[in-house]
Amino acid sequence: MATPTNSPASSTSNQSISKLWYKNYMVWIFVIGLPLFVVVACIWFVFYSVRIQDSTVRDDWYMDGKTLYADVSKDKLAHDLGLTGQMMISHQAVNFKLEAPASDKFKAPEQLAVEISHATQKQKDRDIIVRRLSDGSYAGNVQLDPSKGKYYIVVHDPANSWRLRAIEELPMAKSIAFKPLTAFDVKAKN
Repeated sequence: MATPTNSPASSTSNQSISKLWYKNYMVWIFVIGLPLFVVVACIWFVFYSVRIQDSTVRDDWYMDGKTLYADVSKDKLAHDLGLTGQMMISHQAVNFKLEAPASDKFKAPEQLAVEISHATQKQKDRDIIVRRLSDGSYAGNVQLDPSKGKYYIVVHDPANSWRLRAIEELPMAKSIAFKPLTAFDVKAKN
């Protein structure tokens, strides 16, 4: 008896040649390519997270267990002394006028420290010292980044006993007012 040409034995050998796994593009894309891409992406993200670290907070924050606290004793002292200030700032110069009520418990220092911290980019932070002039104001030089952004400005004495803080958009702001925190007012508590 003669076997027909489309017998099961001949059709299986033809199908097995055309259905080899390494000739199927779906195997290369989904079985090999996708897992390989995920492994490479994970290695890159691990490298990136270790190499690029978040910048630290530039303030008096401390952690106790899982709770964050801010030390506001310097702000309270500025409030109790009645200190205020006015700063004129440009790309090159800083002029600061410290105003304090006349009392024997406060003596204006010969120099003040000014910290200008960008909200998100550490490389744009500037720390300068302003020196007291003959008229009682303070002056110093600073090189600010020309792109505008949100900045935290802190003025304090080098002994670090008090501080005044402000938040401004620089270099757009020309005049910055420094006032002590109102949370310490007796009227605000009532």
